[in-house]
Amino acid sequence: MSVVDRLKAAQEAIARRARDCGRDPAGVTLVCVTKTFPGEAVVPLLEAGHRVFGENKVQEARAKWAPLRARFPDVELHLIGPLQSNKTREAIETFDVIESVDRPKIAEAIAGEIARQGRRPRLLVQVNTGEEPQKAGVRPQEADAFIRECRERHGLDVAGLMCVPPADQQASPHFALLAAIAERNGLNELSMGMSADYELAIQLGATHVRIGSAIMGERDYSKG
Repeated sequence: MSVVDRLKAAQEAIARRARDCGRDPAGVTLVCVTKTFPGEAVVPLLEAGHRVFGENKVQEARAKWAPLRARFPDVELHLIGPLQSNKTREAIETFDVIESVDRPKIAEAIAGEIARQGRRPRLLVQVNTGEEPQKAGVRPQEADAFIRECRERHGLDVAGLMCVPPADQQASPHFALLAAIAERNGLNELSMGMSADYELAIQLGATHVRIGSAIMGERDYSKG
């Protein structure tokens, strides 16, 4: 199958799963994760009409997407990897959605750059639902206070939440936990579910699913 065939298969699977759950397929957005893949690998997807993509690293995204956006200006680009405070200016310039807001220092830096640039990407708070020390994200028991701090102290408009469940655990409790945190904080966007578990995520309320290898193929992690 070509990369476009795999994209269409994923789109059809998302729509089918949404309908099976009594949801409108239009309420689930496919974020195609293109980290480590060169721009030329993304062009067929753009030419096929897909416009929502995810990247892990600010510098890689800036280099890759500047020429692509000259041709396809309506792309929506998501930062799904950790954000370092010294990359905040470039992140605000480059991304339309930042899914990895996860600590006060980053919230403060984002607020400052929004004020300077006047550009307001949508913001998602990343929750470390498995409380894994090697992963980014606010701990679940601290999420409510952090969301409140983002809103009240920094004036940020938090749109939703994101999580990456532990690889060695069932994903459903983590997705359910994220949905519960979102509901009590009045948040509408849930970025959860990847290539292996996105259908389960849709069942549990995902509005965005991040699919990489199921569309792009296996990636060379030595490149990032």
